[in-house]
Amino acid sequence: MKKRTPVSSIMTKDVITLNHTDDLETAERLFKKNKIRHIPVVSGHEIIGMLSYTDLLRISFADAIDEEEENVDTVVYNMFTIEQVMAKNLISVNSHTTIKEVAEILAKKEFHALPVIENNTLVGIVTTTDLINYLIEQF
Repeated sequence: MKKRTPVSSIMTKDVITLNHTDDLETAERLFKKNKIRHIPVVSGHEIIGMLSYTDLLRISFADAIDEEEENVDTVVYNMFTIEQVMAKNLISVNSHTTIKEVAEILAKKEFHALPVIENNTLVGIVTTTDLINYLIEQF
């Protein structure tokens, strides 16, 4: 295992994002359609938060039963905005941060994804799943 491997080698580069003006129904559709668990929230080109599928489950148990269901019950979602539900105090890394450093951050915190930022622009996202897949490849 290489000690200085940059996170850019394992991060997702084609990042699906939400605009802060999108609604939670849109967010749930993106989570289910793309089979992902974390979506950066942007305002223009600036990342302002991170929404996780768990954040949605905290406010609504309605769709937790069937992840394959495409129809979304939006009654609860209409009571909240993305900005009210998303995590706002983000820790980010750059593409040169090592995989080891990313693993240390995620091991100490209670979240499972980090945005990767270069020159104030979102260039990727790295998740605990990316780290696990990297470790599996090493064996």
